[in-house]
Amino acid sequence: MNHIRKAVPSDAAHVARFNQAMALETERRHLEEATIQAGVKNLFERPDLGFYVIAEHGGTAAGCLLITYEWSDWRNGVFWWIQSVFVLPEFRAKGLYRAMYSEVKRLAEEAGNVCGFRLYVEKENSRAIQIYEHLGMHEAPYLIYEETI
Repeated sequence: MNHIRKAVPSDAAHVARFNQAMALETERRHLEEATIQAGVKNLFERPDLGFYVIAEHGGTAAGCLLITYEWSDWRNGVFWWIQSVFVLPEFRAKGLYRAMYSEVKRLAEEAGNVCGFRLYVEKENSRAIQIYEHLGMHEAPYLIYEETI
């Protein structure tokens, strides 16, 4: 049975572990333990930056995602960015992402100022793209550019 809830600080170790696994799986990137733990802890201390959602299956933490905020002056509302999506391989295809997305939509409706959802996905991640499209999301007409410092 799936249970979806907002994460609490005691979930930080699970979230950090999931983020490390997701980065390795999707980008072949190793995240430094101290940095990811500090980053997760910092988000719990700064709810103005966002929040995590945890998926449990049979009482076991099986996945998570992160919501961060983007103000849209064009819409006078907030886009919720879905980031750091991860479900442990042994719990995939059990509806956990669908359940997390459903909970995110419920929380957005409750918040009252959310004008939409956005996410980015690796171009080669066809499985994730199929899931997102199946749940009603579509490719936006934007490219994402970045400069890291």
